[in-house]
Amino acid sequence: MTGPASTSASGAGGAGGPSTAEQPWPVRVVSMKISQWIDRLGEVWVEGQITQLNRRGGGTAFLTLRDPSANVSLQVTCLPAVLDRSEVPLNEGTQVIVRGKFTYWAGRGSLSLRITEIRAVGVGELLARIERLRQLLHAEGLFDERLKRPLPFLPRTVGLVTARASAAERDVRSIAEGRWPDVRIRAEYATVQGPTAVPQLVAALRALDADPEVDVIIMARGGGSVEDLLPFSDETLCRAVHAARTPVVSAIGHEPDNPLCDFAADVRAATPTDAAKRVVPDVVAELERIAELRQRAASALRGWVAREAHTLEALRSRPVFAHPLRLVDDRAEQVERLLRDVRRDVRRTVERESDGVRHLAARLTALGPAATMARGYAVVQKVTPDGENPVVRSIEDLAPGSQLRVRVPDGAANAAVMGVKKISVRTEEEQ
Repeated sequence: MTGPASTSASGAGGAGGPSTAEQPWPVRVVSMKISQWIDRLGEVWVEGQITQLNRRGGGTAFLTLRDPSANVSLQVTCLPAVLDRSEVPLNEGTQVIVRGKFTYWAGRGSLSLRITEIRAVGVGELLARIERLRQLLHAEGLFDERLKRPLPFLPRTVGLVTARASAAERDVRSIAEGRWPDVRIRAEYATVQGPTAVPQLVAALRALDADPEVDVIIMARGGGSVEDLLPFSDETLCRAVHAARTPVVSAIGHEPDNPLCDFAADVRAATPTDAAKRVVPDVVAELERIAELRQRAASALRGWVAREAHTLEALRSRPVFAHPLRLVDDRAEQVERLLRDVRRDVRRTVERESDGVRHLAARLTALGPAATMARGYAVVQKVTPDGENPVVRSIEDLAPGSQLRVRVPDGAANAAVMGVKKISVRTEEEQ
């Protein structure tokens, strides 16, 4: 800037040097510097989602671009002819790429993007961007099957994230209540398409996840185009689904539709109706299954009892159980027989030994001194003072006058040695 403004700024003592408390910059200088810095940025390409579009009667159209992944917006201006040159109709919620240059309006201190070209993002490009995001989230582990949580068999309360009075809500409620009349459904309503869909969906999901009574959450939406289902492929929503502590069922669109929420959720359902069937068990089918299981259990029990009864009957028919004392009787007879044999053997042994004793006694009697004396012999003992009275075996044991004791079979007599006479054995034999 030149002229009076520049001179006045220099005179203020600060336009060319740093700003200090003693030499502050005037507002016009600050605005000038901001404008210079913004002007250096040049032309840029910006991607966003149209949230507001106003074609005023004058020569300027006003738009608001919003970042789908963050609560950030940007004011855009252009000529109405720029909008008319677009190949597809531009409406609120359309994803676009624009080229323009930023302009700083010093009078009101505002910044806007003046665009000269606008392009609606095509389906092919949207799908490519979704695929790149899918690969990124998959690499981070958000789609890992090992992290998927199982659904509860009978949830106390089913959380439902959907649009108010939508066909998806009617399908989920009718199917769930038809399968289990006592089921409770807590619905959190949100916009399911457009620039405000992602924040509302995330808020609804977090509200249900924070409720301890909610055991499972269904995110439901009917079918639509790729652009309509774009919020359900948003990175912020996918991360919110992955971070939820409550199991999440994704029921977005129809069978061919595959938004990224399907991969981040714990269970993917083909349709909202399918989601209700997966989450809520069929009471009729469960009762039939219980009846069938009870019948099978009763049949199995009767079969087991019959088998055990047959086994007991087979055991009872065995001889050892049919006549349990037969073995004792057989053993008793054997014992009696053995006792008789033992007694007989003992008697025989006693008799045999008794005969031997009698024979030995007879031999002792025949060989004993009593038998010898009975044949006319006598036993002569020498009477000694010590009372031992040894048997006289030789005349050398006798001295005249010795006292003797003569024992005969029927008694004993005392005698005295009057004299001794030695006789030779040969002479005795001759006599």
